Amino acid sequence: MYKTQSRSDLPLEFQAHIPILRPSIHARRANLTVKFQDLYGFTVEGNVDDVNILNEVREKVRQQGRVWWALEASKGANWYLQTQDLQALKSSQIFSALGNAITLKKLIRKGIPPVLRPKVWFSLSGAAKKKSTVPESYYDDLSKAVEGKVTPATHQIDHDLNRTFPGHPWLDTPEGHATLKRVLVAYSFRDSDVGYCQGLNYVAALLLLVMKTEEDAFWMLAVLLENVLVRDCYNTNLSGCHVEQRVFKDLLVKKCPRIAAHLEDLEFDVSLVATEWFLCLFSKSLPSEMKEEELLTANHVGEVINILQKTTHDLFDPDELLTVAFDKIGSMTTTTISKQRKKQEPAVMAELDQRLRRLNSLQEDYN
Repeated sequence: MYKTQSRSDLPLEFQAHIPILRPSIHARRANLTVKFQDLYGFTVEGNVDDVNILNEVREKVRQQGRVWWALEASKGANWYLQTQDLQALKSSQIFSALGNAITLKKLIRKGIPPVLRPKVWFSLSGAAKKKSTVPESYYDDLSKAVEGKVTPATHQIDHDLNRTFPGHPWLDTPEGHATLKRVLVAYSFRDSDVGYCQGLNYVAALLLLVMKTEEDAFWMLAVLLENVLVRDCYNTNLSGCHVEQRVFKDLLVKKCPRIAAHLEDLEFDVSLVATEWFLCLFSKSLPSEMKEEELLTANHVGEVINILQKTTHDLFDPDELLTVAFDKIGSMTTTTISKQRKKQEPAVMAELDQRLRRLNSLQEDYN
C-alpha cells in the first residue's frame, strides 16, 4: 500500500524546501471580525481592512473640520446663513453671498463636521425658519396637550419603539423610547393626514442622535415631511412612495440598463428592497455601488436580495459613495427628478384608485 507522506515524515534536509501553506495576511485579516461603536453609538461590524478605512475617514473628517473652523474664523460664526436669503441683502453683499453659497455646496459634499451638523442642518434645511413662524413654546405646549391620548397612530408608535434600532445604547432604553415617542406622537397630531407611518420611527430616531434635542429633531422631521420630501410619501396609501419607486425604476433602466434587464428577466421587483430605502430615508441601510457583476450572475430572487442587503450594510467610505453617484452613475438635478415625479403621478393615482375600487367591490360581495 502506498502512503502519502506528511512534511514531518521527510528528512530534515528536504523539509526546508517545502513551503508551509498558510492563509495570507490579507486572508486572515479579512476573516477577522471586529466590532466597535461609531460616532452615534451604533455597533459596526467589519474586518480589519474596514477598520482601517474608517480610521482614514475619521482623519478626513478632522481635516475637513479644520477647513470649517478656518472659515468660521475668517467669515464669522454663521457665515453660511448669508446664502439663504439673497433678497434681504444689499447689492454690495450679494456677490459675497453667492461666493459663500458655492463654497458651502462644496463643503457639504465633503462632509459637515459632526459638532456643526445640528446647527448647519437646522439652519439650511428650513427647520429654523419653520420654527420661527410659531410661538416659542409650540412644541412643549403640543407635547403636553397630547400626552396620554390614544389613537391608532399612538398605538402603532408604541408597537414600534422596541423595534427601532434595538441594542442602541441610548435609543433602546426607557429614556430613549420616551423621547422618540414624544417626537412621533407630537407630529402625528400636528399633521393628521400623515399621522404616523412605519419608517418615520427610524427617521426621527436618527434625527434625535444628530440634533441632540428632541425639539430640534421634531422641527427637522416637520420640514422633511412638509417641505423637502415628495408629497404624500407617508399618507395612508403611500402614493408618494409609489411615485418614488416608479421614478427609481425608470432611472435604473437609464443609468444601469444591464442590471435593470437582468432583474426584469428574473421577475424581480426592485421595490422589495427599495421601499425601505425611501421610507426610512436610508437610515437603516445605505446602498453603495451596486455590485453589478454579482447581480448579473444571480439566478433567482433570493440571491438578488442577499447581494443587495449585504451591499447596503458594507459601506464605510463616504467618498466611495460620492464617486459612484457623481462619476459612475452621473448626477441628476432636482429639476430632472421633479419632472420624473410629475410624469409618474397620474399612473400611480390611477393604479391606487383601481386597487381601491377592487377592494370595495370585494367588501360588497363579502357583505
